[in-house]
Amino acid sequence: MPECQNCGAFVTQAYARVFTPDGMDRPRVCPHCEDLVRDGAGVRKARSTRNN
Repeated sequence: MPECQNCGAFVTQAYARVFTPDGMDRPRVCPHCEDLVRDGAGVRKARSTRNN
């Protein structure tokens, strides 16, 4: 099962397929990562908190 590289949380195969760059098998960040967000080809610190 795929896991987030940042927090180690489980992500679905569908999430990994959509949000993981070609050649990688694990996403860099996931919805559980409150402090980081995807930014183009990279990852950056979130500018605001997420209200889940």
